[in-house]
Amino acid sequence: MEDFVSKKEEAVPRDISGDRELDVVLGERSYRIRIGAGLRESVVRAVAELRRQGRPVFVVTSPAIWAAWGGFFEEVGEAGAIVHRTSCDGEQAKRAGELELLWEALAQKRVDRGGVVLAVGGGVVGDLAGFAAASYLRGVDFIQMPTTLLAMVDSAVGGKTGINLGAGKNLAGAFYQPVAVYADTAFLETLPQREFASGVAEVIKYGLLGDAALFEQLRRAGTLHWQHAQLAEIIRRCCEIKASVVSADEREKAESGGRALLNLGHTFGHAIENVAGYGTYLHGEAVAIGLMLAAKFSANLGFFDVREIGVLENLLRVNGLPVALREPLPVEALMEAMLRDKKAGAAGVKFVLLRGVGSAFTHRVADMAAVADFWRGNLP
Repeated sequence: MEDFVSKKEEAVPRDISGDRELDVVLGERSYRIRIGAGLRESVVRAVAELRRQGRPVFVVTSPAIWAAWGGFFEEVGEAGAIVHRTSCDGEQAKRAGELELLWEALAQKRVDRGGVVLAVGGGVVGDLAGFAAASYLRGVDFIQMPTTLLAMVDSAVGGKTGINLGAGKNLAGAFYQPVAVYADTAFLETLPQREFASGVAEVIKYGLLGDAALFEQLRRAGTLHWQHAQLAEIIRRCCEIKASVVSADEREKAESGGRALLNLGHTFGHAIENVAGYGTYLHGEAVAIGLMLAAKFSANLGFFDVREIGVLENLLRVNGLPVALREPLPVEALMEAMLRDKKAGAAGVKFVLLRGVGSAFTHRVADMAAVADFWRGNLP
């Protein structure tokens, strides 16, 4: 298939004020990310164009997004799209049962190999719909339309799709790139403050792992909010960093560094989510705590200046993010979750650590007793 964006330039005119664009360069799987307020109009036109070509468009969203933006779904429905809602919101929808419901709905609506799945929602919807698109009929095109800050800067870009298993997060899935990403910042208007802050954790992660200037910009910007003058610019920079990393190591196969760097804070964070129970901490909240733990662990190993930990803690607090667990969790369960993580192996767990703000690296730790002691020293 020809590249979606280049083929549909006329159907997606560049008439949006403040619109920003960049490309994820992956050869024939390259695609464009567009960021700006008002992109919903462009998506409706793109849906209408796809339908004129005889291509089914299957929209996947969640009950909460449907309730907040019903007018948009009416418009895409009038343009010829089929709209499907997940049975629930949040991480509980990111499971095998929900994926099966999605497969069945695609089949019942007779979506063929020319079909396009359009994911409209946060990271859960994007991951679920992307995995369905990757596996239904062995792969149909899909478009990401993220509605949360976290999805705009992270999960909608890069092609990681999947669902959670009882044993851990994102343990079943596929690398499957979208054909386009539309990040309409107007969606953030109805995003609850806690959810917005959750996305800021991923934004801070990008500064920590590879852009000290971005980290400094965030430090000076104060509390981010959906109308912040620098927000679109910050979103674009995060996407630019991720696009660069993904282009160089799409399937996370680099022996060191590479795409694994994007997991900064996640080895700790995923363990927290799994043991506390999905939803107890939002993903970004768990990542925020994970960033603090990664910085402290890096300092314990002699890599990171302990004085920088306070700077990170202040930036997280200013943006309403937790910096420590609210209550203790069983260390044995946290260790078990870590050892089930995708980054674990016979030689130990691969951590993403810090040498300084803007300088992350991967480091495999075999001494899990030391990791367990570190957990114990950081419980409330």
